[in-house]
Amino acid sequence: MTKSEFEKNLTECCTELTKEARSVGFKASAQFENRVREILAKVAKSNKQALNIEFNPRPQAFPDIAMGEYGVEVKFTLNDTWRSIANSVLETQRIDGVKYIYIVFGKMGGVPEVRWGEYEQSVIHVRTSHVPRFEIELSFDKANAKVPLFEKIGIRYNDFRKLDMQEKMKYIR
Repeated sequence: MTKSEFEKNLTECCTELTKEARSVGFKASAQFENRVREILAKVAKSNKQALNIEFNPRPQAFPDIAMGEYGVEVKFTLNDTWRSIANSVLETQRIDGVKYIYIVFGKMGGVPEVRWGEYEQSVIHVRTSHVPRFEIELSFDKANAKVPLFEKIGIRYNDFRKLDMQEKMKYIR
């Protein structure tokens, strides 16, 4: 499957999930994440594509849904925002073999909507509590969109993720 074919599946998935969000809504992230899996499987099948989706993933895996070289990190909020805390900068739970990571974000506050975006383009900041974590934002308002973090620090996400923590911290600081 090509990237454009996978992205077409994401678009169809988000369209269907937005309709559901506006009609019946989603109340919890686990419910939403499971529904993302179900709809992705349905859309791929209707497009005559095979996606091997794990419906019982290991806890804390990154991304949440792995499908060969494609992965989806699922974000969900009851608030009216496209911003969320994401995975640890360490990426110790990363699933091997996933090359392309996307976000499917369900926003239930305000006018409910579900969107997708490329992970690398959505990371805008690093937050530190007990461990440094990425912060993501899906913004389609180009005039007010934040510059992606990896663009700011001058390294591609795929290169950054392979660095040891000491090297990562040089960029983060």
